Amino acid sequence: MSHLLQYLQPGDGVELRAPDATLTVKVDSEHTDGSYELFEVDAPREAAAPLHRTGWAKTYYVLQGRIIVQIDDEGFDLGPGSAVAIPPGALHTFTVLTPAAKFLVFSLTGAMGHFHADLDASVLPGRPFEETMQDIQKVLSRHDVSMDVGKVPQ
Repeated sequence: MSHLLQYLQPGDGVELRAPDATLTVKVDSEHTDGSYELFEVDAPREAAAPLHRTGWAKTYYVLQGRIIVQIDDEGFDLGPGSAVAIPPGALHTFTVLTPAAKFLVFSLTGAMGHFHADLDASVLPGRPFEETMQDIQKVLSRHDVSMDVGKVPQ
C-alpha cells in the first residue's frame, strides 16, 4: 500500500465519541500507509480522563480554548498556538480549563484511530467514567493502552 490523497472540507470526517471528547478523523491511517493520523478534538470542561499510557507517540496542538496536559509528573498549560509532544509510554491526560477546547492530535501509526473507533462502538456516550469503566477496560485490553485509575490528574 502507499500514501493516498485525502481531502476533507471543514466539518467533514468520521466522528468518534470518547467519554471526555469528540474526535473527528481528519486524516486516517489508510491514506498514510499506517504512518500517522490527524484528529480534531472537541472537548468540554469536565473531569479529566484518568492518566493513561499509549503505545504510540502523539502531539497536541491547541486551536481554541485552554487545556492543561499532564505528562508524567509535569503539567503544560496550552492555549491557542501551543503544542506538546507526548512520547509513547508516557503517563498522560488533559484537562480543559475553558468552557470548551478544540485541538488537533497528530498521532503516529494507525493505533489511535483503531482504539477510538473501538471505544466509540463499545462504550455508551454521556455517562461518567465510573459507570463505563468496565466497558472501557475491555477496550483497553484489545489495544496498546493502559489506564492508571489510581492516579488522579493534578
